[in-house]
Amino acid sequence: MMSSLSESDFRQLLLNSTRPILVNFWAPWCGVCRQIHPLLQRFESQVGGRVRVVDMNADESLQLASEYRLSALPTLLLMEKGEIVNRWEGFQGREPLAVVLKEVAAQYGQIVATAP
Repeated sequence: MMSSLSESDFRQLLLNSTRPILVNFWAPWCGVCRQIHPLLQRFESQVGGRVRVVDMNADESLQLASEYRLSALPTLLLMEKGEIVNRWEGFQGREPLAVVLKEVAAQYGQIVATAP
């Protein structure tokens, strides 16, 4: 199940994680963010623990939003060992996200069905 983290918990996770982390920066007022959330949940359950998915509310995590220079929501960051491996911003719906999730799953040796 996707986790919602505080800024301090997020920083601790980055330091200690042995697996990649897909960070979903979102906000309650973002319609597309709400629309893609079920797809992210399904993705996490399908990758079998190979990639951890976490939610970060950009409105409640202003320091992180600034640090990662968020310019659009939703923004996804794929991180390994605390470093950004890939970044995707401003999805226009579920279909573009499905393409990204397939790429991430393939990168970590897992094929998933991410149909919108």
